Amino acid sequence: MQLNILRIVYALVCAGAIVAYIVPESEGTFVQPGTAAEGILNADPNGSPAMIKEHPYLSAIVLMLLTQSATIIDLLIRKKRIETISAIYFGLLIGVLLSYMLIQAMALGVTAQTPIRNIAVLIISLVVPYFCISFLLQTKDDFRFVIPYVEFARDLKGGKPLVLDSSALIDGRIADVVETRILDAELIVPQFVLQEVQDIADSSDKNRRNRGRRGLEVLSKLQNNPQTEIHMNDSQRSDFNGMSTDHCLVALAKQLNGRIVTNDFNLNKVASVQGIKVVNLNEVANALKPRFLPGDHLQIRILKEGESAGQGIGYLDDGTMVVCEQASNLVGKQIDVIVTSALQSSAGRMIFGKQVDSTQQS
Repeated sequence: MQLNILRIVYALVCAGAIVAYIVPESEGTFVQPGTAAEGILNADPNGSPAMIKEHPYLSAIVLMLLTQSATIIDLLIRKKRIETISAIYFGLLIGVLLSYMLIQAMALGVTAQTPIRNIAVLIISLVVPYFCISFLLQTKDDFRFVIPYVEFARDLKGGKPLVLDSSALIDGRIADVVETRILDAELIVPQFVLQEVQDIADSSDKNRRNRGRRGLEVLSKLQNNPQTEIHMNDSQRSDFNGMSTDHCLVALAKQLNGRIVTNDFNLNKVASVQGIKVVNLNEVANALKPRFLPGDHLQIRILKEGESAGQGIGYLDDGTMVVCEQASNLVGKQIDVIVTSALQSSAGRMIFGKQVDSTQQS
């Protein structure tokens, strides 16, 4: 809305300026004959070319089209990066200053207005700004313009931004984690991740469709949470030369200096190899599970027999598997178990134990 208002105001200002340029201000103005003012006004202060005087309406249309070409370019180039604009601006500024200094230095040695000198001035005026702009565009990620002792940086909420992938949205636990208020960083959902979730939601397979819809519901829940700062990034896969989604996420996280939130084991490894920090929701969930030490007591229901003879398998409320010795004949029973050991792996935690006594509780 603000950009549209700006463009309308710009068009009106351009139209007014063009009309003021083509139509002399002196028209319709009374001036005392024989005075100096009459001579000044009759001298055509606008200095308009003869073609404009002969074809004022056509000239107005052409000039209006030329001025509005800036708006067309602005609409065509939607993604603009401040570092690129700054590099062009400062490169042009430094290039013009260096060109002026070189031309002045050359003027001390060559005072005559020779054709060679004019060509040298033209070449310097064109080549030096180009090299300055090119140099800054290629080094914009490493070079910063800073006022002494003052560095301009974006005021980010919390720590580094968190880039969500499709598995984190479909999993849904990220919304619960945000509700606990332990995350104070900005959440970023790239456009190509949203497109991937939408494609899953439109799948002909019922299970994939349900998973995709759950991902969209989780995203809507995050957006409606007033305590969550979430931003939809406009990046497309085409912006990364058609790389895979995992590599696009890694490249975007590197570009934003952020972290990736995922459940994908392969993405976790790829990002770690390239030095991108990853928040794995499975590891977060495992870290928050209660710790059971040998000798602790717990109650479980034996649901099935284990792989080894005599073993019974049960689960805690958080999904942790409990393997109980000599409990294969107690399927369907609620029993007391004493912990003997625990095994922790990237896939989760497994607890081993044995029945406290031979008393069976239903």
